[in-house]
Amino acid sequence: MFKTVLMIEKALSDADVELVTTLHGDEKVSFVVLMQPRGKTDELLRALDDVALGHLDKAVHEHDEREQPGNPDVAGESLEHSLRHLRAAGADAVGRVVEAHPLDSLRAVVEETGADEVLVLTAPHFVEEFFHRDWASQARHKVGVPVLKLFASES
Repeated sequence: MFKTVLMIEKALSDADVELVTTLHGDEKVSFVVLMQPRGKTDELLRALDDVALGHLDKAVHEHDEREQPGNPDVAGESLEHSLRHLRAAGADAVGRVVEAHPLDSLRAVVEETGADEVLVLTAPHFVEEFFHRDWASQARHKVGVPVLKLFASES
């Protein structure tokens, strides 16, 4: 069985689940999902990303409380949704919400589980990626296993 640590920032869509569960063909995969919601600390970066992607409406409505990704209740619900969908696709899946120091948590989980790889599934973050401050770039120097960055679907 292939052991994968999957870092996400929002609930997995059906397309995301299909993508991560079919990466290794017919080989069975188990996932440890780390949900790291985007919080208030990076609102400016998210707004710049939205503008760069042409999503001006998202940049304008960044403060809408119903959709705040850093809200712990929303993060927990998103994690549970993602775990249910991964299990429905035939994968073993456990997970937790990570609120502080996501890369330290990632390294600890990789060591604890003996993970074979890390998948970072996020929306594009152009500013962070340009300066190599995105999770995948930073994780490559910390975890000791291959790190693959994938872009989450928009739906």
